[in-house]
Amino acid sequence: MPALPQERKRTIGPSLGQTADEIAPDLIGLLHRNASAEEFAACLAHVEALPDALQRKSGLVELVRMAMALRNRLELHEQRERGMLAVIESAQDLSSRLDLTGLLRAIVSRARKLMGAHLCWLTIYDAASGEFQVVVADGAISDRTGKMTAGRNLGVAGIVMSTRLPFFTPDYLHDNRFVHDPALDDTFRDEGVAALVGAPLMCDDNVIGLLFVADRYHRTHTALNVSILCTLATHAAVAINNAKAFAEAKTALENADLARAELERHARDVQEAAEAHEQLTSLLAKGASLGALCESVAQLLNGSVLVLDEASEVISRATAPGYTGTTADAYAPHDAHSAALAQALRESRQAGRSAVAFSHGGELCRAIAVIGGNDVLGAVLLFRHEDLRDISLRTFERSSSVIGVVLLSQERVEASKSRDVSTLLHTLISPRQDEPALTQDRAERFGLDLSQPISLMVVEMEQPRPGFWARRLRAGAPLSDLVMDEVDGVLVIVCGATKAQDVLAQFTAFARSELGDAYRGVLSRPVRTPAEMPALYATLRRALSVLGRLGMRGNIVAQNEMALYSVLFETHDQASLNTFLNATIGTVMSHDRKRGSELTATLLAYFDNNQNAKTTAARMGIHVNTVRQRLASVEELLGHWGNASRALEIHVALRLWSLGMSGEAPALENA
Repeated sequence: MPALPQERKRTIGPSLGQTADEIAPDLIGLLHRNASAEEFAACLAHVEALPDALQRKSGLVELVRMAMALRNRLELHEQRERGMLAVIESAQDLSSRLDLTGLLRAIVSRARKLMGAHLCWLTIYDAASGEFQVVVADGAISDRTGKMTAGRNLGVAGIVMSTRLPFFTPDYLHDNRFVHDPALDDTFRDEGVAALVGAPLMCDDNVIGLLFVADRYHRTHTALNVSILCTLATHAAVAINNAKAFAEAKTALENADLARAELERHARDVQEAAEAHEQLTSLLAKGASLGALCESVAQLLNGSVLVLDEASEVISRATAPGYTGTTADAYAPHDAHSAALAQALRESRQAGRSAVAFSHGGELCRAIAVIGGNDVLGAVLLFRHEDLRDISLRTFERSSSVIGVVLLSQERVEASKSRDVSTLLHTLISPRQDEPALTQDRAERFGLDLSQPISLMVVEMEQPRPGFWARRLRAGAPLSDLVMDEVDGVLVIVCGATKAQDVLAQFTAFARSELGDAYRGVLSRPVRTPAEMPALYATLRRALSVLGRLGMRGNIVAQNEMALYSVLFETHDQASLNTFLNATIGTVMSHDRKRGSELTATLLAYFDNNQNAKTTAARMGIHVNTVRQRLASVEELLGHWGNASRALEIHVALRLWSLGMSGEAPALENA
């Protein structure tokens, strides 16, 4: 503030008779215009400089000092008012702000301004890391300040954490009352921090954070300043606690909303499941077809449905209106996904539940095996863009049970229709045949004239069992009118001798498309009377055994073509087999035993590779000239074997020789 007016100074200075009444108006003027402490100090110095001889000098000095004390009290009141205003504003922020970060930033800014400090920041304690982390800073000049962390046992944070009281230091970096954190000290050096005061944020007697103000010079804070800082810290703690409670309440409300939505969705799913179950049960009660059931399931589950039989062939399909998936249309029994589908169906049979088989083109295939009694009747496949929820999954699995009932019913109807055919077939091949007239009458009902020559075909095949293929053949043209059934694990077909070749051609075409090479069979020569059938059947069964030993697959041989092997399949005498082998290739086997050569094995490989010397050499890993030399030696031992009958005899003998060395005949799947 400006000094006393010059005329007044002259009055105070040289006038030795100036009284307290005369100087008082000047002091009141200084107080009135809120003069600075420097002006009051100048006034005091002026009075103290008066001559000691001046009357009442001591009274004038005391008067100026009283004015200075009054000014200090007024300034303290102003500070308290500012502190109260800051506290009130902070309390108003607590009731009006929901943004925690904004509220903490306002508290930090207000504390820094109120304390007249260079820097202020607020930290929150992280229990997981055991450190205080800065969340808001104001007045910082270093990027590191806003990223500071302090251990709970280091620096001022450690003291406040242990005492739960505010702490002040006029020179932080040189204060030895606490353990220093080197990283924190480096940050304070960058900021130039000297004086520091920290107040705890208390919640339920726990320190949840710290509020700091700092200066870049040595400074001592008053108790009032520290008290106001503690109050602002308390407000910050309340804000943090309120924000936490608000977040928990919000989370609880969201969880309640989610639970309510989930409950509503579950209720809708249960209702839909009940309606679906009622719909499927109603269709089943009305005797709906398999196709109608598939359409209903596809609509209920909004996808594509395939029903497969035992051989994984599609027997029914349906797609929900509006469904755009195409994977079901591209399904084939032996495509790239067949292994995954087989694994899923195995899991389904074991668990009694559906299983995800594969995904392709944005669609998921879920499969479930259809069981009837102890047998697998087939499978149901569902194709969707996303997997089913729990209730919908149960609907799908219930639908498979309904489809299983339909398939089992169809199977029983088929079994009823084929029972008479099976009875006729068993009558024909059984040693104890029924009355000829009764048998003739049964045969005529199925278009079989027993007064004419008839033929018998016996076929051995892999899984599924021959009974399944018998049902498949009876279900569709051109072999549906034949007398056929599974007998003792093989498929037996009886037909008129004049139709035998047509039946052979039609069955071969069917078997190659459905079975590949996983079958073998024998077609008999015509017989004139049914009485010859039992012996003929026994002969053909022995022939099948020989074909298995020979390793033949994917072919049906005429009985006449096997006349050459009659000694093999019309007797089980090992001596006869040995006689056949010795007569055919005995000299070659003897040569190998005496000299350790491999003529027999080379000759077998030569026949097995279509009598191609180069292929034989490659398969045996020897030079082609070696093969030719060995074949020349064989011809010297056996004589010329170029004609077909002689070559066939030798090949059969070689195969039997090979099987004899292995010790047992191979099964169809291993032949």
